[in-house]
Amino acid sequence: MRRSLLTVAVLGLLSSTYATSPSAQGSGTAPPGPVVVLTTVKGDIEIELLVSEAPKSAARILELASKGFYRGLLFHWVTPGVVQVGDPLTRDMTKRELWGTGGSGPKLSVRPIGVAEVTKRKFERGIVGLAYRSGEKPEQADSQIFILTAPNPALNGKYVAVGRVIKGMAVADKIAKDDMVKTVAVR
Repeated sequence: MRRSLLTVAVLGLLSSTYATSPSAQGSGTAPPGPVVVLTTVKGDIEIELLVSEAPKSAARILELASKGFYRGLLFHWVTPGVVQVGDPLTRDMTKRELWGTGGSGPKLSVRPIGVAEVTKRKFERGIVGLAYRSGEKPEQADSQIFILTAPNPALNGKYVAVGRVIKGMAVADKIAKDDMVKTVAVR
């Protein structure tokens, strides 16, 4: 019950904030969403959350970012075209073989696992998606986010596009495995 109320409160705050913004009135386009700034060892990456396209997932990432969840985490999966962060196990080098399997845990949850959306947005360079483990369903997505540094149409219709990089793609291009998120801010 408490989680449901918190979810409703966060989503209500998001929708009322953006419904009353000057850019949302009369423009005919979706207003800009909140911005999460990941300060990494290579520089800042600014991610606009896609609240109108993925309200539940955007609220999830916003909650985690607001609580500083991503601070101190390492980019644990880096391949050509993708960088991924969001596993709290990366804070412990002795658990390296488990990296990619961890999640935020129930203490931070604004929503139970199982409500991630699958969006229609194309997975192009700069899209930020909510990851889930191979063999699981999109509804199992929790805290791990990935940034596409190259288009990946194979992800279309299978994942939620939770945001898009609006500044710092050159930084994302430089991210290497084990690079750290030093701080996280929401604006």
